[in-house]
Formats: sequence, structure tokens, C-alpha cells
Amino acid sequence: MATLVSRSLTLLVVILILSGALSAGALRFDLLSGHTKCISDDIKVGAMAVGKYHIVEAEGSSELPDSHRISLRVTSPYGSSLHYSESVQSGNFAFTSSEAGDYLACFWAPDHRPPTTIAFEFDWRSGVSAKDWSSVAKKGQVDIMELELKKLEDTIKSIHEEMFYLREREGEMQVLNGRTNTWMAWLSFLSLGICLSVAGLQLWHLKNFFERKKLL
Repeated sequence: MATLVSRSLTLLVVILILSGALSAGALRFDLLSGHTKCISDDIKVGAMAVGKYHIVEAEGSSELPDSHRISLRVTSPYGSSLHYSESVQSGNFAFTSSEAGDYLACFWAPDHRPPTTIAFEFDWRSGVSAKDWSSVAKKGQVDIMELELKKLEDTIKSIHEEMFYLREREGEMQVLNGRTNTWMAWLSFLSLGICLSVAGLQLWHLKNFFERKKLL
């Protein structure tokens, strides 16, 4: 029974990763002027990541006003700046991750009076989905079947690496939970010791008080 559940969970994880890798696309966001919107992506070490962004024209408008501009900063889990653009209407970035964890892409727009809402599309891909398969096919002169097989090979490799990455993160969380439980146990004993000490001091003080008043 346990083996069946484990296989079902593994299959579910594979399906989710495959669906995420194959169906990744641009997302649309609304950004109020004078505010910041951040999007995060959990990326493993050595993975390639690419991003494209551009402001979307408002309905009924033939061109973007000059005031419709956004700024972007992409940072690593430890705060290193990987990309920065200021007051642009579109742009792109690419990097290979050197740290594992949550990478942040923060957009902000200059303050306007009255406030305006700027719509933009953001396409952020990492791992297998970040590769340009059309250029691979053109460069290697391979047919559709070979291309699909290469896609599948890289997808399986990515899933395999992702499973090891998740296992490492699970081990880190178990170590952290163990340390937290140890600290909580010591804190509980310390709190108990302090409470007993305070109770003993109160009893000693009351005993001396009653003896001075000759009530004992």
C-alpha cells in the first residue's frame, strides 16, 4: 500500500513538473504607479533562466504614452543583482543561477498624479523551458522526431535533478526542524527552572516575612 502511494505521488510530481515545463507562458500583471510588484521563482543551481517583459497597450490606444514606463531589478536569493532596467517599455534578461532558492523579479512604476495602472506581460522561464528549441532544431538540422526525443530527454533529466533537489531541501528542512525542536526543549527546561526558582524565592520571602512578624 505504501509503495503504491509513493508511486502515485511520484507520478503526480512528474505530471506537475511536465505541465509546468511545457505550458509556461507570459503572464499579464497590472501595476499601479508608485507601487512595486515582485514575482519569485524557485531555481536550482546551474539552471538557465530567461525573461521577457513589455508594457501592454491600453484598449483603444494606438501607441503607448511616454509616461508608461517600468523599472525592473532581478536579484538572487542572497540579494545579488542580476539584472536592472530603469524606465523602459520592454526588455529581456538571461542568467545561469549560481545559488539555489527563490529569485525575485521586482517591477515598479514612477508615481503619477492622478495614479495610473500600467499593464505589462512577463514571461519568465527556467530549466528546460528556457531553452530555445527552434534554434536547436535549426542548428542541428534534426527532424521533428529527434527534436521531440531531445526535448523528452532533457525534460526527464530536469525532473531527475529536480527530485534530487527536492530531496536535499527536505533534508535541510528536517535538520532545521530537529534544531528547532532541540532549542524548544532547552527553552522549556529553562522556563521551568526559572519558574521553580521564582516560586522558591517567593516562599523564602514569605517565610522570612512571617517569622519577622512572629506569625510562625
